Amino acid sequence: MLILTAILENLSSRKDRTLKLTFGTQELSPDQVTQLYAALDKFIFVALKVDDFKSNEMKILSDLQSGYEEKSKSQSKRIQSVLFILWNQNNEGFVDFDAYYKFKTEKYIDHLKSKIEQ
Repeated sequence: MLILTAILENLSSRKDRTLKLTFGTQELSPDQVTQLYAALDKFIFVALKVDDFKSNEMKILSDLQSGYEEKSKSQSKRIQSVLFILWNQNNEGFVDFDAYYKFKTEKYIDHLKSKIEQ
């Protein structure tokens, strides 16, 4: 886990309703720079807080799991990953990702079934 102090320098919206964040940091160690380059183009967690993180908050951060897989995925795993990102952006009232996933996939299955000729 890499924790940096930074200043949020810019915030802009994109066409797909996501945001682009730009941070400025103090001078970083070579190890920190290496960790940042290793995270480039990967799904990561970002935690923002004006004050220092407390130990219980650090525990929460270290225990986070995304459900996102980096390696070559089957088509179904790719769909699950995309749905997970969508759920993070707008959970549509679903507190639990599994319930959201089941609802969305059932909706898509029903759509495909409606295309089958009887």
